[in-house]
Amino acid sequence: MLKTLLPMVLLAALPALAASPDWKARLAEVMPLLGHRNWILVVDSAYPLQTSPGIETMDTNATQLEVVRAVVAAINRSIQVRSVIFMDAELPFVSDDDAPGASAYRAEVSQLLRDYPIERLPHEKIISNIDQAGKTFHVLVLKTNMTIPYTSVFIRLDCKYWSADQEKRLRRKMAAAPKAVPK
Repeated sequence: MLKTLLPMVLLAALPALAASPDWKARLAEVMPLLGHRNWILVVDSAYPLQTSPGIETMDTNATQLEVVRAVVAAINRSIQVRSVIFMDAELPFVSDDDAPGASAYRAEVSQLLRDYPIERLPHEKIISNIDQAGKTFHVLVLKTNMTIPYTSVFIRLDCKYWSADQEKRLRRKMAAAPKAVPK
């Protein structure tokens, strides 16, 4: 009985193993659904698997720069969102002696993201922000094969067609509007 059952179980498992999701297809599928307050993270291979309900993690088996390039391009093609980029404050202090290739990565990622302002925060603060966001909003985490610490690129999405200045003007108008008198 066991001899006949084992091959059937293995055959049943094959489709699930073969159906591992393609990160590029998943990115394309989820992009139209994402809006302001969602996040896309491109992280190194040791980034922790977080458990907040809105955090989806995928292994890309690709290089960090390849994934960053694809994510930035997908965001730029979208009609609804723009990038607000965060990186670890620790990265500028990672030496090539401790992590060979760190300087080359810093130069390459700086060149790739040259058109974007980058806010640097301590790694633990960014992870805490992501954990909080994942309780309410979707966070797509794309793990890469990067083995240099503090190299993750954290992208918070913001509205492409409504700026912070426009929001401030709207709030000022609302505050200045006469209050309705209850009848």
